[in-house]
Amino acid sequence: MNKEMILVPRNDLILYKEVLQFPYLFAPGIISGSGSKEKISEKNESLPGILFVTSYPPRECGIATYSNDLIKAIHNKFRKSFSIKVCALESGSAYRAYPDEVEYILDTTNSAKYAELSRAINNNKHIQVVLVEHEFGFFRENEERFLQFLNALIKPVVVCFHTVLPRPDEVMKEKIQKITSGCESVIVMTNNSAEILISEYEVPEKKINVIAHGTHLVLHMNKDLLKRKHQLTGRKVLSTFGLLSSGKSIETTLETLPAVSKINPDVIFLIIGKTHPCVLVTEGEKYREMLKAKVEELNLHQHVRFINRYLPLEDLLEYLQLTDIYLFTSKDPNQAVSGTFAYAMSCACPIISTPIPHAKEVLRDDAGIIIDFQNSEQLTSSIVRLLNDEPLLTTFTANTLQRIAPTAWENSAVAHALLLEKISGKAISLQYRLPEINLAHVKKMTTEFGIIQFSKFNQPDIESGYTLDDNARALIALCMQYELTSDQNDLSYIRSYLGFIKHCQQPEGYFLNYADQNKNFTEQNNGTNLADANGRAIWALGYLISKNKILPPEIVSDAEEIMKRALLRLVTTHSTRAMAFAIKGLYYYNRKVKSPENLFLIQTLANRLVQMYRHELGDNWEWFESYLTYANSIVPEALLCAWLETGEEVYKDIAKTSFDFLLSHTFTKQGIKVISNKSWLHKGKDAEHFGEQPIDVAYTILALSRFYNVFKEDDYLLKMETAFNWFLGNNHLHQIIYNPSTGGCYDGLEENNVNLNQGAESTLSYLMARLTVEKYFKANQKIKSKQELNLA
Repeated sequence: MNKEMILVPRNDLILYKEVLQFPYLFAPGIISGSGSKEKISEKNESLPGILFVTSYPPRECGIATYSNDLIKAIHNKFRKSFSIKVCALESGSAYRAYPDEVEYILDTTNSAKYAELSRAINNNKHIQVVLVEHEFGFFRENEERFLQFLNALIKPVVVCFHTVLPRPDEVMKEKIQKITSGCESVIVMTNNSAEILISEYEVPEKKINVIAHGTHLVLHMNKDLLKRKHQLTGRKVLSTFGLLSSGKSIETTLETLPAVSKINPDVIFLIIGKTHPCVLVTEGEKYREMLKAKVEELNLHQHVRFINRYLPLEDLLEYLQLTDIYLFTSKDPNQAVSGTFAYAMSCACPIISTPIPHAKEVLRDDAGIIIDFQNSEQLTSSIVRLLNDEPLLTTFTANTLQRIAPTAWENSAVAHALLLEKISGKAISLQYRLPEINLAHVKKMTTEFGIIQFSKFNQPDIESGYTLDDNARALIALCMQYELTSDQNDLSYIRSYLGFIKHCQQPEGYFLNYADQNKNFTEQNNGTNLADANGRAIWALGYLISKNKILPPEIVSDAEEIMKRALLRLVTTHSTRAMAFAIKGLYYYNRKVKSPENLFLIQTLANRLVQMYRHELGDNWEWFESYLTYANSIVPEALLCAWLETGEEVYKDIAKTSFDFLLSHTFTKQGIKVISNKSWLHKGKDAEHFGEQPIDVAYTILALSRFYNVFKEDDYLLKMETAFNWFLGNNHLHQIIYNPSTGGCYDGLEENNVNLNQGAESTLSYLMARLTVEKYFKANQKIKSKQELNLA
């Protein structure tokens, strides 16, 4: 019999059970799905289980939304690492139709159910870690039972405190100390909360982990278009959102509007959200009616709009993106963190906020304005100042994005998963999920002329112009994509990039690199070393020509004509990486156009690399130069390509020796750390540790693929996955470098932050890496499984 899930009576602890003995109890249609295309829980019951004890949708509260977002992010980020289940917290016997991942329900008002739940968890052999999302209001009626529940669990427990009250009395201090003593680890969302736990509650610092409230990655749509869509064209939009209650002090804003509207008559204030369900039970719509009466009293009908519903996430993010200033006026000084505040920041909203710890920590002076609680005068002057200072608004927008980026749900998922892995001992082994291939940002960056060089965040910066380097990379990436999908839409992009390369070629055969937005070559081409760009062009042309069996003949023919002219001067090239790029291009070119001339050029350039290697060879140094710089992997890979075409064993031997030497300097037990772009690694000296660029990680992956195909060493395959995971968060900041919402890749990993611009070089480097690993990950899992069996 198939195992299916059933709904059992609401006064029981366990919500779902397998239909084994009583199949007639199953009620089709009672259980609602999560609404996502992919189920959150892995089907494989042999996977270690993580149980979240939390409020959960369709219950409407901030922690329910938070938990749902976090669980989805963890599931989307990792595969076959663990199975996620939920124990949904309820207050009373209200019926809710929960999604499949909800395995238990706990009525927090029923004292008998706590012991039942602890027994059920202890008897569930799949559960390895229990994570409790804690809020004092959840367990107000049964605080002692909750403590008994924690102490009864034999599984490791992590507690996330959503509120940390400062200046506790002895009773509160004792409560928190009992909770923290009953768990392995504690999560808080701000450094301020961590400091309070340490200094005022005497919680051991080593037990505390700061993981910021997650935020959604946002595409950042055009603000004017969004205002038009929501009938707000020509208006300066102020907004606030969330479940309404008097604690939000929205009346503070209403009291400012008469003065603000005199100076800015186009202002409108959006009050987004329905009344909090708990408030509805106790006082109905009293607070909303009071706000409406104040709007009437102050004659603000033209300047206030109530959006009285719980918005879907997509709609909410649209309203936030069209907002000119977000207002957070909570009057609770003990509110440690706000999800509404975090979401507004993710939409690049300049923010005016009361001084809750979260605001003081992330806004400071260069990302927003902090005002006193319930101070309408300060709020008025701050709104007027921002609405009439466009440069300041722009500055706040940029700084807000930079400040909030590390808190993306993807980064929160990585931080939680690393903690869960640590807490579980050896029970959990993290495996990143391969993102879907997404060309959206590449296409956004591309015009009819070619791909634009830089972006400001995810917006193309047309004033930065175009480069041969980027269009060569784009040509390779789109040819790889076309080979994988045969998507006819890719051909127009291939033609554009090839057309740009043709535009850059000069009558003598060589290429210029830089062109402005008007297609004119710039002064950067004068006195600039163009050798590497010329090498990349030859690599791209050769790669395209090698795909002659799948590409339209006219495209291949055009590329061949450009290639023939480009090879006329190639023998004069002596730049290390230019020679390497050219060898790769000749290797591909020779697949279709076998000729003694091609082999001669390959051997000439490869011999120069061999001579360089022998000249620099010494104790503990097996490289072609006296330093490691950028795009290092391309050099040994080029020699391996030379061996594949010529059969010269010396090329193969030096390729492998030099590549293994490079890998010894770029891989650690923790992952990959490529050579810094701040200062190269010189022979006999220590390397700079920070300043990693996506292009170097991508070239490493391309080279690892080539070396694995030749030598079939499992270590190359495993390193390929390790290197790719750098984009996904396996780096020293544990932050994503690839942005799945845009399809773009951030421009660099620094010591303390990620460069959020998503330029062509980084995005195309990621795309080439992603397309390369496509066929290897399944093989990698077989190797890992074999290694785990051997260890066992």
